Amino acid sequence: MYYVYLIKSTKADFLYVGVTDDLRRRFSQHNSKKEISTKPYAPFKLIYYEAYCSKKDALIREIKLKHHGSVIGHLKKRVQHGLKE
Repeated sequence: MYYVYLIKSTKADFLYVGVTDDLRRRFSQHNSKKEISTKPYAPFKLIYYEAYCSKKDALIREIKLKHHGSVIGHLKKRVQHGLKE
């Protein structure tokens, strides 16, 4: 399985969208500051994820979330209560 995920920093107003084949490992890497792009914003909480059988489908979804503002805007509306916690 491949996962597209949304994490939120618990100390700053920062959201990150990523893709992985091992969600637990990847989330742990973000929280242990092993990822350069998210290191300054750790720790994180997992807000949302989607599972895909195809790596290509997961990568296409990640690109849409990262590069099409309306797509991430719709997702933020769906998870608005999780973003506030």
